[in-house]
Amino acid sequence: MSTDFDNVFDDLQWRNAIAEATPGARDVLAREKVTCYIGFDPTAVSLHVGNLVPIMGLVRMQQHGHTPIAIVGGGTGMIGDPSGRSEERPLLTPDQIGENVAGIQRQLESFLDFSEEAPNPARVVNNADWLTKVSLIEFLRDVGKHFSVSMMLGRESVRSRMEREVGISFTEFSYQLLQAYDFLRLYEEHNCTFQMGGSDQWGNILGGIDLIRRVHGGDAAASGQQDLSRLEAADLPAHAMAYPLITTSTGQKFGKSIGGAPTLDPEQTSPYSLYQFFFNVSDADAIPYLKLFTMLSRDRIEELEKAVETAPRERDAQQALAAEVTRTVHGDRGLDEARRVTKALFSDDLRTLSAKELRGALTEASHGMVKPNDLDTGITLASAVTVHGGGMISSTSELRRLVTQGAVKVNGKVEIDPLRNLTADDFIDSQVMVVQRGKKRHDLIWLEPDGS
Repeated sequence: MSTDFDNVFDDLQWRNAIAEATPGARDVLAREKVTCYIGFDPTAVSLHVGNLVPIMGLVRMQQHGHTPIAIVGGGTGMIGDPSGRSEERPLLTPDQIGENVAGIQRQLESFLDFSEEAPNPARVVNNADWLTKVSLIEFLRDVGKHFSVSMMLGRESVRSRMEREVGISFTEFSYQLLQAYDFLRLYEEHNCTFQMGGSDQWGNILGGIDLIRRVHGGDAAASGQQDLSRLEAADLPAHAMAYPLITTSTGQKFGKSIGGAPTLDPEQTSPYSLYQFFFNVSDADAIPYLKLFTMLSRDRIEELEKAVETAPRERDAQQALAAEVTRTVHGDRGLDEARRVTKALFSDDLRTLSAKELRGALTEASHGMVKPNDLDTGITLASAVTVHGGGMISSTSELRRLVTQGAVKVNGKVEIDPLRNLTADDFIDSQVMVVQRGKKRHDLIWLEPDGS
């Protein structure tokens, strides 16, 4: 692919995607094609929007000719990363971790080129392949001896936990050794000389470089505790860079919302919901996010930046951001679905949507349930909403008042009779009825399937 920059480091720097880097990292990336890696802990079956920062970092590395490796931590996932945590992570079972590893690997295939025809094909590696096989004595002798306890206690992830009453277990305390060992194994087996990760991982990343230096740098490197930032680039056997913590313009951690960060799994976060998440970002956030999360050219992003300044109401930048991210994550079909659902909801043409699409779009809707027998014996709209609707409208009189004001729609059509009997035709796909109050409040009444 063509790029706006000759060096991926300059590309990432323009996108404000570099918080830390080892001495000489830029020159190494300009001089040679490296194998690089980022780790993903399988704490859930799906990645989330916060993971887009490291994912797009790998994408840009591959675009510039470097070879990306994604480590899916089947081994480290059994321990748990203490970074950014105020308390111990719950331990997952091997089956849960296996399911999560498989889900993450499938999602990464939407971003990276794994084909054998690619000049620099990506690969996914599971660190359980070596972490579950190394013996405790072997690990302590070959890895543990290179780390001082005082240095390990100095890590921010450890120090912050030590200051809390709950403290930190030896299990999570040892995580930094495992991450360093991962880098050593990739260095030895895949000639991987470059690691990337979040800025909260910077200490652990440097620990991996130092371990490689001590194991493969001879007697001089194996002794003493040196500050890697003071070493010359030529003295480093491997390099790294870290991405900044991404926040909104108001200082909130990117991706946080009610119910958690949107995921990249269409079964958990529909293409419509992902599209709306990015479409609704503020003007101040739109351009920074376009740089970080899309492959749009520098010229195009600068063009959109001018549009934000001159015609903010058009939301051109937000539309481009939402479209590019949704297409990257869910493909053209997902983007088409997101746009179609958006159009249907805003035009009240709800019957063009399926029950599944409505469920995915109206994730914050209240839910009620009626049975087919209720339709046979006769059930009014008022009864369905007030009795079976889970409290979406408190009383029949309240519903009457809203209907009189023209403030209630059923399946996108203004309701005029709150006491009419419902029929099977009121349920889209013979499954769901959408009750709307005002412009934005949608509630769902489901028709219970036969036999349930």
